[in-house]
Formats: sequence, structure tokens, C-alpha cells
Amino acid sequence: MPTLPTEAAPRAAWLPRPGSWQYHALLGAAGMLVLGPLGGVAAAYMNFSLGFFVGGQVLAGILGSVVTAGYGAPGRHGANYIQTAAASVAGMGGMAVVLQAMAWLGMAQPPLWQLVLYMLCIGMYGVGVGMLYTPLLVDRMQLTFPSGLAVANILRALTDPVLLRRSVARLAGGMALGLLGGLGGGRVPWLAALDLSAATFGAGMIVGARIGIAALVGGLVGWAMTPWFIAAGWLAPGEPYRKATFLVALGMIMGAAMLDVSLLLAQASRQWRLARVGRAGQRQAARRGPDMGWVAAWALLWGGATVAAGVAWFGQPLGFQLMAVLLVLVFALVNGISVGMVDQNPISSAFVLTVILMAAAGLRAPHVGLIAATVLLVATAEASDMQQDRSTGWRLGSDRMVQFGYQVAGIVVGALVAVAMARLFMHAYPVLALDQTSLPADQQPARWTSAMTYKIVGVLHGLAQSRTDQHLAVAIGLAIGLVTAVLRKAILGRPAWQRFAQSGRGGRAADFLLDAVILPSPYASSFGGFVNLAAAGWMAAGGVVASVAAAVARPARQGQGLPPDMSTTSLVGGGLIAGDALAALAIGMAGLLSVTWG
Repeated sequence: MPTLPTEAAPRAAWLPRPGSWQYHALLGAAGMLVLGPLGGVAAAYMNFSLGFFVGGQVLAGILGSVVTAGYGAPGRHGANYIQTAAASVAGMGGMAVVLQAMAWLGMAQPPLWQLVLYMLCIGMYGVGVGMLYTPLLVDRMQLTFPSGLAVANILRALTDPVLLRRSVARLAGGMALGLLGGLGGGRVPWLAALDLSAATFGAGMIVGARIGIAALVGGLVGWAMTPWFIAAGWLAPGEPYRKATFLVALGMIMGAAMLDVSLLLAQASRQWRLARVGRAGQRQAARRGPDMGWVAAWALLWGGATVAAGVAWFGQPLGFQLMAVLLVLVFALVNGISVGMVDQNPISSAFVLTVILMAAAGLRAPHVGLIAATVLLVATAEASDMQQDRSTGWRLGSDRMVQFGYQVAGIVVGALVAVAMARLFMHAYPVLALDQTSLPADQQPARWTSAMTYKIVGVLHGLAQSRTDQHLAVAIGLAIGLVTAVLRKAILGRPAWQRFAQSGRGGRAADFLLDAVILPSPYASSFGGFVNLAAAGWMAAGGVVASVAAAVARPARQGQGLPPDMSTTSLVGGGLIAGDALAALAIGMAGLLSVTWG
């Protein structure tokens, strides 16, 4: 457990007692009724205009700490609960693209209450699956989860006077740069030409050069193979390489995860046979979260409700609906690892791969594919949010059961926000309802690119076509990921290699080249297959800057007086992510005001 700040600071007299119903009412109102809808506006606007959105954790963590500042250092828990609820609402708000995809496909709009309850069932299922994987991804693998680390650092700094004095300059400086970069990226020509992403650069600063450069290597390989993709018919001339490599990247994560999860399960099985759990261990398990049997029952209940809702209200074939619910168990793990490694949740890619698998099973109706694969889109997004939030709670020492309750409550409000945002934006901008996949290039709207919806509807339109190349891409990625993971463990995990890596400058350089360039982690290098080359470059640049800064800084001054995971680079990187989130909120609010006031 990371070092925690002091609990000695008294709370302000006017604030409700921690743990009381008034306390939870205050936190719930701030997270679900104020910060969550604000984040939902930003998420919906970014998805409609760009095709991706910035997660709401960091933004909600900053603003939530203002609400709980009067509690002193213990206020970090309350702020964490606020951001958990708000992030659920905001994440669901970004799922408004589902209704846009329905419009593009010409589907009749079902009653609002059915849409809301369907989204609610899927979201509840997603948080249950996310909680099931928490002991693996957060406790055992201890993945970085860059946004989760950024939130934890921000809350520790803003709710503890001692930490605030020692870290405020670095944190605030990063936030200012991130805000300027986020606002100027689309308005300053030379920044736009660079495809500046302050959040991606900040994530690179948190994860370091080894992961950042590995992501760039993945992108460079995809870029270099573009002519081959065109010759093989995987791409048309002029199309970006990631239109083909995202399937390979998904396969890479799945291949590496197959090995890692198998090894972890084997280890857990050995420990289970040998261990004798005492009372202290039972108390620790109770403190860290709900019993996994209870969580499994929760996931089973809401998974069944999702299947029933799809069949009863949308006329879904039972087999495809069951298939979607079961695939969530795979992609919640795969995407969770991706989020934990490089802060990237390829939810639209999971949607596309799900449709491809269903097509292989005989699916031909686009509307059936949309309703079924929406389960993957929403549940995987919420499961990854759950894991990100749990990583923050692990660093802060927050109660997982309470945090789970706040996320569940956020799903309820978020289902309403998702439908409301879709109706609001599509009513104000009728162009959002036009199927861009069938529009000629000179009629494509410049402002509302809706890249996520474009990808979703594009694959649904292609259901009747042969998908052999797509299956091959996933299979190639699976093989690459599995073989690379095996070689990494066979070479990098050997004691002899580790001794060589520590032997001097030459050993360290060889270890870096093998780890980041020659045999990069499939989890890290796959990031380059999901994004354009510029984004991978910004991730690598952030990692290089962080590693160089750590190498030249004197150890006595690096992070002096701060917990080990609150280094200068992690604080600045977290600030960049936070500033970019603030910029997204500002842009989203400006878009909403323009909708309201014309």
C-alpha cells in the first residue's frame, strides 16, 4: 500500500459527520447531480464531434476535492467517492453514440424508458464484471492505471496541507499546460498540425519511456506496413493504417493476457491449496471489498437482466444476446489491462470485434448486431472505469464496498444522461442523424466527425461481406501477443539476464532496447495500433521526458517529502491529464450553450 497522508487534520464544523446519511447525501449530490452531468456533456460532445472522450475521473477528482476540502486529509476518501459516481455518469453520457448509430441505421426509436432501462442493466452488469477482475488487475498485477494514479495524487495533494505545499507547483503547472494544450489544440494552427494531446503526453510521463517507446514502436510498425495492407486489400489507398491494425492490436492483448492469466490462475490455485486463511486475513478481505461470491451473483443477475431486456424489448435472438454478455467477460479483462498499462480503453474496437465474431456465427442483420454489441460497448467502458476507480481507492485506502455503491448509483443517473444527451444534441443538430458512412467525401460534416459512430455503423453495414481478412488480423495479433509474452518471460525473467541488466551501463542499455524496442510488451505496443502515429509519438515523448528527468535529477531532491508514487513526473503528468480534461469540459459546455442559445 502506498504511503498515505496524515489523518490528523480536523474537519470543518459545518460539514456533516463522515459516514452519516447527510455525508453521503452531500457526496452523492455533488457527484451525480453536478459533476457527473458536466462530465457527461463533455463526453457526449467529444464523441459526437471527434469520436473519443476524456474520462471523467480526473476532472471529477479535482472538483470533488473542493467539496471535501474541509475534512482535511481524510477528505480524500469523500472526494474519491464523488469522482467514482461522477465518472460513472460521465462515462454513460459518452454512450449517447448508441442512439446516434440507431439513427444512422434507420432504426425506429424505441420508447425512452426501454432505452434507459436497457442501458441501466448493461451498466450494472459492467460494474459487477469490473469488480470481479479487481483482485487480479489491481491487487495482483498492480497495473499503473495512469488516470487512476493521477486522481490519487491530486486528491492526496489537494486534501492534505503538507502534501499540497510540496506538490502544488508541479501539479498546478501541469494542469495549466494541459488546459492550454487542450484548448489550443484545435484552434492554434501549428498545434493542430502537431496533433497535440496533452493527456497522452501526460500519460507517457506517468508510465515512463519503456512503455511509451513500445507504443511508438507499435505505431511505426503499422505505418511501415501500410503498403502491404493496401496490397492485401485490408486498406484502400489513403486510409489510415489503424483501420487494419486495431484488430491486430486487440489480438495481441488477448494473446498476452492468455499467458498471464493462465500463470496467475495456476499460482492462485497452488496458494489456495496450501494457504490457511486466519481471522486476520478474513478481516482484511472484508475491509478491502465485498465477497467475490456476492459480486459474481450481482454480475449474474444483471447479465440475465440484460439478456431478458434485449430479447423482450428489442426482439433480439437469444443466442446473440447471450454471446454478447459472455464476451464482456473477455473484453473487460483485455481492455482493463490496456487501460492499466497505457490509459487507453479501445471500447469501439471491442464492439467491432464482437460484430465480426457474431458475423462468423451467422449474424446478418445490422440492427441485431447493434443492440447486441451495445452490451460490449457500455459494459466494457463501465468495467474499465470500475477498475480505474479501484486503483485510485487502493492508493488512497478507501473502502471498496462504499466506492462500489457510489458507482452503482452513478450508473442509474448515467443511463438517464446518455439518452438525454443524445436527444438534446441530435435535436439541435440534425446533421448528427445523417449516416456519414453513405455520404460522399464533399458532404461530410466538418464539425461533427463522429468517428466512433462511423466505425460502429461501418462494420454493421459490412455484415453481409466476407470478413476473412478481419479474422486473419485477429489471429495474427493473437499469435504475436502470445509468442512475444512467452519470449519476454523466457528472456527478461531469467535471473542471469536480470543480473546482466544490473551490471552496468551496457547491460541497462541492452535491457532497455530488448524491453522497449525488440520485444516490447504487447499491452504497450498495441496502443500504437489503436491510435494514429502522432498520438503514439506523444506517448513516447512523455515517457522519454519523464525518464530523462528522473535520470538527471538528484535522488535527494526527486519527490522529497512526498509518497513514492508522487514523483515530480507523475505529478506533472497527472496535471496534464487533468488540464486536458478541464479543456474538454470547457469545450463541451461551450457546445451545449451554443445548442441552447442557438
